[in-house]
Amino acid sequence: MRVTIIAPARRGSRTGNRVTAARWTSILKSLGHQVTVMERFRRQPTDLMIALNAYRSAASIRAFRETLPKCPLVVVLGGTDVYHFLESAPEPTMRSIELADQLVAMSSLTGRFLPVQVRKKLSVIYESARPLASGRQPSIRHFNVCVIGHLRTEKDPMRTALAVRNLPEESRIRVSHYGNALGKEWRKIARVESNHNPRYRWLGEVPHWQVRRTLARCQIMVLSSIVEGGPNVLSEAIVAGVPVLSSRIDGSVGVLGAAYPGYFPAEDTERLRRLLLKAEEKPKFIELLTRHICERSHLFAIEEERHRWKKLIGKLQDRVRRDSIGRP
Repeated sequence: MRVTIIAPARRGSRTGNRVTAARWTSILKSLGHQVTVMERFRRQPTDLMIALNAYRSAASIRAFRETLPKCPLVVVLGGTDVYHFLESAPEPTMRSIELADQLVAMSSLTGRFLPVQVRKKLSVIYESARPLASGRQPSIRHFNVCVIGHLRTEKDPMRTALAVRNLPEESRIRVSHYGNALGKEWRKIARVESNHNPRYRWLGEVPHWQVRRTLARCQIMVLSSIVEGGPNVLSEAIVAGVPVLSSRIDGSVGVLGAAYPGYFPAEDTERLRRLLLKAEEKPKFIELLTRHICERSHLFAIEEERHRWKKLIGKLQDRVRRDSIGRP
């Protein structure tokens, strides 16, 4: 099939949408499809469109349906769709959801936020990641904590920096934060924190290989988001065998599982601080987190993601064939 992926982010961007689109391009090509990634639909011929984000791709989704009403459409629900735009911009978001033949989410809890009548269209496809080439080599000198994510409000990006202020002098905790500052104010905040907090370094946006090297060397990763739809960085950590401390939000629970023991309430600095110290001081806690991570790693293998896409597209192809047979 000729597949068009709509990723509402500029070419060359390292935002989640572009990273996801690039990985799916590789997967779909391996399944024999022709793939084009575009920022918006330009009414070009295509057999299938996959649109990331119901709200941000709403104009492309509407144009696709008007231009190619019989062609299948997959709408991928982002965290902001489910936890923000369904309330703040319900009309365009729901229109996109209703126009879709299939919906895709990256977290198993997404369905409960959707109207009952559209849940039957939902498939969960976890984002995959590659294992580390040389395994993990955590630092001995420091207890390295990594934060991987752009600096924007939804990610509550400075929570870990706040949590490591004024730790006991004997603590070996050091935080390395990778991600672009989305706005001058966030850049200023991160730089000031780096200059005044000896346990925190903001290192900005870096290539993916450097992020993976950081995962190999850190003892634990923190995800402090307020809103998230099942971030790829969680998949990266899980496949790498890196334990995670995460805010208890649906996007993370839908990836890590309800029984995961490494959650803290969103925006709760003190609870995060206590978990960090517990991780540093009690190796058995790290072992417990790692065991939970490893038990779920099979869900995030590239083979599993490829299998789920093959199954979903096969379902759409079957529908197209049935419709073609039924036409006069």
